[in-house]
Amino acid sequence: MEFLIGGLAATSACIFTHPLEVLKIRLQLQGELKSKGKHPIVYKNSLHAAYLIAKHEGMFALQKGLVTGLWVQLIMNGSRLGFYDFWSSRGYDTNKKTGEKMIYRSVFIAGTGGVIGHYLSNPFYLIKTHLQSESAKAIAVGYQHHYKGTWNALKDTFRKHGLNGLFRGGVAVVPRAFVASSSQLVSFLYVKDWLNKTKYFSKKPVLTVFLGSMIGGISISVMTAPFDLILIRLYNQGVDKSGKGTLYSGYFDCIKKIYTTEGFSAFYKGVGPMYFRLGPHTVLCLMFWEVYKKIYHKYCD
Repeated sequence: MEFLIGGLAATSACIFTHPLEVLKIRLQLQGELKSKGKHPIVYKNSLHAAYLIAKHEGMFALQKGLVTGLWVQLIMNGSRLGFYDFWSSRGYDTNKKTGEKMIYRSVFIAGTGGVIGHYLSNPFYLIKTHLQSESAKAIAVGYQHHYKGTWNALKDTFRKHGLNGLFRGGVAVVPRAFVASSSQLVSFLYVKDWLNKTKYFSKKPVLTVFLGSMIGGISISVMTAPFDLILIRLYNQGVDKSGKGTLYSGYFDCIKKIYTTEGFSAFYKGVGPMYFRLGPHTVLCLMFWEVYKKIYHKYCD
């Protein structure tokens, strides 16, 4: 049940925030392996990107890959939120003597749940990235994959490269997922607990969850941006007949090439739209999570 509640919360949030993910990915792929100032600037910022996508591809293009995105959220966040809730509700992250949360244990179970969830959702996350990056020729950035839809993409990838093809980028998932999940969940839970100890916020549960999730959104955006960019680049690159990447041979090769050609600042490409996506998504997801848990405990316990 913890899995279903977490997955339902995440998919509810995804419906509202998916377009912001499309904008983030386009900006992250812009100028790939090109020195600063030596590549055309297709998208000037998030608003400009939204305008160009709507102009060249239509308004619905901002929801590209939505079906795949919902599967990602169901599997990834269902697993990580469910994993955390399962162990936390059994006191794993609490000091039995004082009743206070132990931060290193909170980080461990939040991070581990994130890695498990992200890895299980890897095939859908991979295809989601391909679908979201696919664009009209006039505004195309990064390698362009051409699929007819989610299931066609999954079947085509499996037919050509097998399970290894569907789990390409799996190594890059680990640091990204651990940092993202632990930074978001731990900051949210600790801020919420701290606010609940005050007289003012203890009587305002909705405001407390809202403020805690806002901090969680800031935390995940700042901490995860470099890991997210590396993952997107590895996911979206073209592959040869054997399934090996044509731009990057692996995780550390990707880091080296980005740094030497684009500079350190490149690791924070798209951090603005990343926050504008992860901020609202974190708020909505965690607020839905709290609401759905209360409803379940009220009627099913």
